[in-house]
Amino acid sequence: MTDRYLTAVLEEAERVAEQHNQVAQSADNQAHEYLRYAVLRLLEDETGEQPHALQLDGVTVGYGSDEAMFDSWSDAVEWWDHIPPQEGCTRFRIFYPAEYETIPRTIVDAMGALGAWRVWSGDAVACGSYDHRDRREVHYLWREGHPIEALLVDRLQSPDAATPDGGQTGDMRDRMVVAESSSQSDDLDPRTRRAVTEEMSISLLEKGGQYEVRSGSGNRYEVDIVSESCSCPDWQQRAPDGGCKHLRRVDLEIMRGSVPRPDGRLPKTSI
Repeated sequence: MTDRYLTAVLEEAERVAEQHNQVAQSADNQAHEYLRYAVLRLLEDETGEQPHALQLDGVTVGYGSDEAMFDSWSDAVEWWDHIPPQEGCTRFRIFYPAEYETIPRTIVDAMGALGAWRVWSGDAVACGSYDHRDRREVHYLWREGHPIEALLVDRLQSPDAATPDGGQTGDMRDRMVVAESSSQSDDLDPRTRRAVTEEMSISLLEKGGQYEVRSGSGNRYEVDIVSESCSCPDWQQRAPDGGCKHLRRVDLEIMRGSVPRPDGRLPKTSI
């Protein structure tokens, strides 16, 4: 399923660039605009007419600058209580029917493919012009300059460029780093090598260093980066020096600036 979502996002963004390039005419970062509009089109399409539509009924997507939303609505809602407004970030508001007890998997996987992080969820509120009745909403942050933008630019500039292998955006970035030297991954110890090369999706669960890691197999583990613990069997049974692969992956993503720091802030730059 990971292959499907990443491919869908990139290919729809190409389609947006070709057929709806007016969405980015005044933008400094056109790739960012194409990608976030592509996600809107993928999630909102209820007719199935879009070639990559994700077929989830009753979804509405809104997005904008996180700082601009804060300026407009911070007095009315508590969305920024745990994570303050982030400079250079898009905040997605994704509405879905209240009949869903949990966030629909399609939304989770599509936003994971984009490289966005969940920062709030709850009953939909009357901010903006969206229909909030009998609906819930989930918010994601996505920083400008994310590596997936470079992947889209490569595809737009080179029609014959190789298609990405379909991992999460964090996975592709790490794989490209390793690929710079064919022997690089061989020099790592086994747990670090798996932390770098395996498919994982990381989200900040709670300010203070609580993260969720979803592996390529679908298993979910809670990582506490401050106390250096993980709910996975490897850590619970062995507590290996240097941490399990999930602890190492979270640490790597924090250093790269691709997930929020333990204090909830997103770095302005990444290594």
